[in-house]
Amino acid sequence: MLDQNDWCLDPELDFLNHGSFGATPRVVMRERAELLERLERDPISFLAPERDLCGSLDHVRCILADLINVEPLDLVFVRNATDGVNAVLRSLPFDKGDEVLITNHGYNACSNAVRFATQRSDAITRVAEIPFPIEHPGQVVQAIEAALTERTRLLVIDHVTSPTGLVFPVKDIIDLAHQQDVRVMIDGAHAVGMLPLDLKTLQPDYYTANHHKWLCGPKASGFLYVRSELQSQIQPTIISHAYSRSNQNRSQFTSSFDWMGTHDPTPIMALPAAIQFLSNLYPGGLETHMQRNHELAVESQAILSKSLNVEPPCPTEMLGSLVSMPLNGIALSSACQLGLALYTEERIEVPISEGVAFSLTTRNSPPCLRVSLQCYNTVEQIERLGEVLRRRLKLV
Repeated sequence: MLDQNDWCLDPELDFLNHGSFGATPRVVMRERAELLERLERDPISFLAPERDLCGSLDHVRCILADLINVEPLDLVFVRNATDGVNAVLRSLPFDKGDEVLITNHGYNACSNAVRFATQRSDAITRVAEIPFPIEHPGQVVQAIEAALTERTRLLVIDHVTSPTGLVFPVKDIIDLAHQQDVRVMIDGAHAVGMLPLDLKTLQPDYYTANHHKWLCGPKASGFLYVRSELQSQIQPTIISHAYSRSNQNRSQFTSSFDWMGTHDPTPIMALPAAIQFLSNLYPGGLETHMQRNHELAVESQAILSKSLNVEPPCPTEMLGSLVSMPLNGIALSSACQLGLALYTEERIEVPISEGVAFSLTTRNSPPCLRVSLQCYNTVEQIERLGEVLRRRLKLV
């Protein structure tokens, strides 16, 4: 049963921005605090790979692997999805003229990682331009297909886009890319805990996600999946002891990511408590939890579309738990001022982004306001946001 006291969120703030850094339930914070105490009671045993660390991480690895339907040994842990994307990009050799394809809906940090990797190799970053608003998921596939070339070596796409909140048809995209011998890296930062995830069905080459967003784990915790035959190529962003030796008959892939020097593994170790918390909210478990968040997102899109006098920017089948609304006719500077006023004067926390760029058509989409729908949010909060937007934008 949901209890608002399960969270530390300010009760005077309408927190509609779970998608940025998540929010961690109190019970998960208590679990992590206990782990930190155990660490400090016996730091050597807790942190040494040859003692307790590997077993503790393997326990979490098995729980997570069961959740996303993948073999445990194909998973390693990273600090966040950006870390996972960088690990793959920094490990792959690109030749001059090779192409890495991204989309104009990509998360800027990961798009920058692609640009860095291609620039240092004289390779090329290409951008598939996907419209927003969008009419159907097929437009995503069509845009990516049009941008693939014989020089494309890697496709980096979001499962759920950060600025626009769209659920991409990743299975269709992966199949398309593989037909052309292009590897696929999926940035699933928002997907795990928001959508049912089955990696054995999707079959990406690389998939990374955060634990601290929709799984509500502590900050600085995520995973990276790599297909077994590709694991020998991938190194973490920090090279440490396992580069020259592995531990306890483990693969170098697993050992390298398990130990990257002294660090705090307790955010990872507390993940099972977060999964259990979410799974116990409703009789139907995690699946019901995700479905209820989705239903609130669908309702929120309808409310905000009416408040802003715009058509829904995407079909409901492309919604997860994020809703992004274009602020038509508003300059980015004015939109940023609006976002600040919403927080400081109205006590509503929502992000406003610059939208997506369309370089080939020499035009920009309007700024976008995005709401995140987590179980602690209510339709009344969305209705209040809609009323405030109408008043401040003089739409009444």
